[in-house]
Amino acid sequence: MASNFRYSTRDHKFIIKEWLDGEKIVGLKRYRDMFSVEDVDGILDQSLKVCKDVVAPTNDDGDTIRAVFKNGKVTVPPSFHHAFKYVAENGWGATNKDKNNESAMPGLLYGAVHEYMIAANPAFVAYLGLPGGVGTIINNFGTQEQIDFFTPKLFETVWGGTMCITEPGGGSDVGDMMSKAYPTDDPKIYKIKGTKCFITCGDHDLTENIIHLVLARIDGAVSGTKGLSLFLVPKIWVNEDGTLGEPNDVSTVGIEHKMGLQGSATAVLNFGEEENCRGFLLGSPLNEKGQGEGMAQMFKMINGSRVDTGHCALSVATVAYNNAVVYAKERIQGRPIDNPRGNRVPLIQHEDIRRMLLTQKATLEAMRAMIFKGYYYLDLIAFGDDPEDVRQAKRYIELITPLIKAYSSDQAWLMITEAIQVHGGYGYTEEYPIARQARDVKIYSIWEGTNFIQSLDLIFRKWALDKGSVFKEWLQDIGVFVSENAENAEFQREFAMLGKALKTYVELTKTVFSYMKENIRLVPLYSTRILRVTAELYCAYLLMQQALVAQEKLTIGIGDTDFYKGKISSAQFYLRNIVPDVVATTEIIKDYDTSAMEIPEGAFDY
Repeated sequence: MASNFRYSTRDHKFIIKEWLDGEKIVGLKRYRDMFSVEDVDGILDQSLKVCKDVVAPTNDDGDTIRAVFKNGKVTVPPSFHHAFKYVAENGWGATNKDKNNESAMPGLLYGAVHEYMIAANPAFVAYLGLPGGVGTIINNFGTQEQIDFFTPKLFETVWGGTMCITEPGGGSDVGDMMSKAYPTDDPKIYKIKGTKCFITCGDHDLTENIIHLVLARIDGAVSGTKGLSLFLVPKIWVNEDGTLGEPNDVSTVGIEHKMGLQGSATAVLNFGEEENCRGFLLGSPLNEKGQGEGMAQMFKMINGSRVDTGHCALSVATVAYNNAVVYAKERIQGRPIDNPRGNRVPLIQHEDIRRMLLTQKATLEAMRAMIFKGYYYLDLIAFGDDPEDVRQAKRYIELITPLIKAYSSDQAWLMITEAIQVHGGYGYTEEYPIARQARDVKIYSIWEGTNFIQSLDLIFRKWALDKGSVFKEWLQDIGVFVSENAENAEFQREFAMLGKALKTYVELTKTVFSYMKENIRLVPLYSTRILRVTAELYCAYLLMQQALVAQEKLTIGIGDTDFYKGKISSAQFYLRNIVPDVVATTEIIKDYDTSAMEIPEGAFDY
């Protein structure tokens, strides 16, 4: 039901115009001639209207008509075609990923636009977003000839794009993949052979062609991830003059029967069944050690996709929350506990309903704060005028990317369960929209590297960045913030909790470092919980920044009182109810219960 799409621009306007320095971003040399802070409201309001009127009506079709595989081809619902064309032609799509497009929005601003689009139809947006991701990779690593040849039609979404990593026997073990690439007489072109699975938008009828980014091992390369190279493999071969030629021996075996995102085709693809699949090598050939550049190149897209994945999770969960709020206000049921003979009241007046709603509100705002801090850093990295800004942004985005991806996708699932609970029995039916959000959101904790992989990335790689100095500076920033505000009369309790959590977290890191030396198996045993409390600490820090802004606005009487009081309530609830988990989880980890490792495998059976 299109009525499922309930969204607001208010939090994004607060983030861009009042909390983060949006004026600095639009004032960068790259954007200053095209945008100003005064443009923010109009762009957000208009994009929300487009998503409501054009994109949201396609959501039902995606869930009912679905993507269909028949006779070796995939079709999407007819309504997707109109929305796809409208969004692309009006500048809301992949053109915003084109660094050479003068009208492209800053990531901080387009992030909000993209959020509305995801929320309107999460199965639809990947068709628009992936071509921009592929184009960005080509811009970063391709030859000028490849850039000129491929990127215009990718950014204009005349051609689609995919990222082909996973294989049926590989999964997360990327280094074990079997896809091969064989040199031809033309040093730029290789023959590709292999099978890829779980390929989002791997086949569809929205574009005239699809450009697959394929990881494969050149014949003779070393084993493991170091031997992988990246190739541009068109579904339809592209002639030298840019016209489409013959099919390029890329066949769709089928699409997955998924729990959710039914309108998004997740395909199994065969490359080179007839020994005639060709691909263009991206970057340099193998070096003298037999090593390729594929993983480093692909990670440029993967890291951006991880931020986007966390954002997708937030968007879907926010729709569920917004519907839960409306339902709680409209549904009359029960009487006040302190007046059992009084009139029946709306659900929202019951204590446990309010707790569930505020849990969702606070957690979603925490996730959004973290995500948009990430977009802020990405804008500085891409176009920052101050080298120190760029340096610091590069350091911090590396650290928070696994938090954005994993914490957001884990919590989104849990927040939707709360939204279902608010609806009671109706939440468990397909007549109400929340069941769809539950089905759609679960994939995000698996996409772009499972959240366990994100947790190992955090501990073994991100904590160690620049010999640990990035992580140390990051914690110091939080410590300085706590010290500067410890005596704040309005939030003494919250800053005391944040200070306690920070101190405990530092103790946690020391414990984990000792486990690395004494019993390395304890690290993966606890790593997902370590990531969770890392994100809780960081989100609390960001929410308290927002609370200080909101308190200042209330003090000067700027209006919009309910919104600013709501920001403060979110921060207070998060600090008092969620952040204590940092302390509790640290004690669990320090206790190092190893029963999960010690239980005999046979004991899991019944």
